[in-house]
Amino acid sequence: MLGKKERLRTDVLIIGGGTAGCYAALTIGKASDARIIVAEKAYIKRSGCLAAGVNAINCYILPNRTVQDYVDYATKDAEGIVRDDLLRTMCERVNGTVHELERLGLVILKDDQGNYVARGNRNIKINGENIKPILASAVESLENCQIINQLVITDYIVKDNRIYGAMGFHKETGTIYEIEATYVICATGGASGIYKPNNPGFSRHKMWYSPFNTGAGYAMGILQGAEMTTLEMRFIALRCKDTIAPTGTIAQGVGAKQINGLGENYESVYGITTSQRVYGTVQEQVEGRGPCYLGTKGISPDQEQDLLKAYLNMAPSQTLRWVERGHGPATENVEIEGTEPYIVGGHTASGYWVDTHRETTITNLFAAGDVAGGAPQKYVTGALAEGEIAGDEIVRRYQDQGEVPSVEREAWYKETIDAIVKRYTVQIGSNDDFTQTRSNDSVVQNSTNIGAELVHTNDGAVLASESSALARIEAQEQRLQDIMDVYAGGISEAYRYTEESLGVAKSKLQALAKDVEQLQANTLHELSYLYELRDRIVVAQALVAHLGGRKETRWHSFGEHGDYPNCSNEGLVYVNSIYKDGEFQVFQRPLVEKGDTYEHTN
Repeated sequence: MLGKKERLRTDVLIIGGGTAGCYAALTIGKASDARIIVAEKAYIKRSGCLAAGVNAINCYILPNRTVQDYVDYATKDAEGIVRDDLLRTMCERVNGTVHELERLGLVILKDDQGNYVARGNRNIKINGENIKPILASAVESLENCQIINQLVITDYIVKDNRIYGAMGFHKETGTIYEIEATYVICATGGASGIYKPNNPGFSRHKMWYSPFNTGAGYAMGILQGAEMTTLEMRFIALRCKDTIAPTGTIAQGVGAKQINGLGENYESVYGITTSQRVYGTVQEQVEGRGPCYLGTKGISPDQEQDLLKAYLNMAPSQTLRWVERGHGPATENVEIEGTEPYIVGGHTASGYWVDTHRETTITNLFAAGDVAGGAPQKYVTGALAEGEIAGDEIVRRYQDQGEVPSVEREAWYKETIDAIVKRYTVQIGSNDDFTQTRSNDSVVQNSTNIGAELVHTNDGAVLASESSALARIEAQEQRLQDIMDVYAGGISEAYRYTEESLGVAKSKLQALAKDVEQLQANTLHELSYLYELRDRIVVAQALVAHLGGRKETRWHSFGEHGDYPNCSNEGLVYVNSIYKDGEFQVFQRPLVEKGDTYEHTN
């Protein structure tokens, strides 16, 4: 249960010890004596998107390429909805981050001349199963950095649009942490689990994106009025069926083309941008020409062995599947499918609206990696670069700032801390007499008088009728996923949505949010799951507002608007939002043109 409250004061608080968070800590720790705290809700050695490793660096400027080449590629892939200034400043640093990773111990494959082995026009091959432990070890060696694992940060501390720190609780000890900080970097990653996944039930965590990135950073910023951008550019990955292993390893590794059930290559029909590859696969299946595959049948034995080895670095389930079935990719084409939608600024442009220093619209709050909007196709090195960019700006400010007075004794600060602590104690209270009322569905559940039956609700969700608080939380998570799948363009609807369906989604999400406010937890782990559910619901509500704000279909499948099926010239704008007084205010900003920059003073 909840324990004592511990107050900490630091110069820099980094929320999230993943790719961007680690590199931000390294940047600040090496360039200054600033005190750093890294708050990681899991364990920094194997947390975030790099937990299982990767087999390639997908954003690298090869000797025969330029920064502008990569910016042009990302801009075209996103149909023009990018921040040119963010892409440029990111790309200028990605090669340097690779060289630093190699210095730290990352194995990068090289040819006989000592050059990095390329995979395509922008990628290089690595042995990256230990890339996260390498990063974590470097952060652990910093003398001025404190790492707190198992710390769930739930709330920013904000006054007059300036951040002063954050609050959270330790999942193991129950210690409540009040962390006052001059600067905060949000590096919590994107959001998964808001849509019904490919593999439900016991296998629901077998998905493309990290299942434990729940949109916490987005949600905390949204609730404090931070400006968000381009959430409607969802990301849907094209993956190997069932294993949800990456398809790029096959497509780029052996040049496999996408083919339908008739053996026809359909890439030329739909296009080859990231969203078009998914859209083509969906359409071929909808029109009766599925299943769809990557055409690997007939590749050489050496190519097959290369694929078997490559997947061991990041998706061993695919290699195991081939071995168990006794049919490798040389003898059987690889079936493919689209995943559920995710909100992830590392592949699309969705996230915080930031300036070129990666500062959000909340003063002294920075965003880096998947949580930062505007710069798609970041991948690992782009996240590292953004951590470095934010870190450099914080070092500059830290060295110029002089003494920063504490706000500990100010009345508003104490009231904020007390309110959060009170909320924690209410949420982890006893559930013995807990009664849950569904506001829209007229279903009442009393935990003291229920058996083993299931309660079916009007929106299709199922509530587990048992006394476990975790079961209630998971049931409401399923309710969220059902709502988003049916009404906000999930897998079951071939990723399509309409004005009407988005209106239904908004209403049902509002009812869900009210019901979740009544939930309680029996353990600290359940309390962490409850906050993950809260975060996913907030992100889902913001997403629905953004989907309705773009009156076109600019990216097939990523944003498949049934009422506006075509791309519009009027859509060459950013769709942004601010949450205020319980509503999302959605508005448009003009594009940052090539060669220009945006700062919050513009």
